[in-house]
Amino acid sequence: MRIVIQRVSSASVTVDGTTIGQIGHGLCLLCGFTHGDNDQTAEQMAAKCLNLRIFEDVGGKMNLSLSDIKGSVLVISQFTLYADCKKGRRPSFIDSAEPVKAEELYLKFIGILKTSGTAVQTGSFGTKMLVDIQNDGPVTIILDSDKL
Repeated sequence: MRIVIQRVSSASVTVDGTTIGQIGHGLCLLCGFTHGDNDQTAEQMAAKCLNLRIFEDVGGKMNLSLSDIKGSVLVISQFTLYADCKKGRRPSFIDSAEPVKAEELYLKFIGILKTSGTAVQTGSFGTKMLVDIQNDGPVTIILDSDKL
């Protein structure tokens, strides 16, 4: 599983001109899944996202987690995070999980985040979306389950 984490002042997702998810201060999580991912992967990655200390304390130091600030999360599925650009000019997505498995893990990941009490909004799996991200900082972190 690979996640691009962006600390945001706000973020939203629109499908066919309709906003389907919107948050204020928190994290926008762009999530991609690969073949070896499973429920345990989703659990570990959700815990990491909830507890990463990437929000500033009163002293301006990144010392607070999403849980500490009671922030919100916008979760967007993004199979392109597993693009392989080694050959030619067109990316290969062979490392991305099959859509049925990826959607299952996406929903599992969202469920874990919601269980924590975090306010969660989502995109629409497998749909063309317009994502508006107001990156705060900017702070962007790439989290890969293979490197945990």
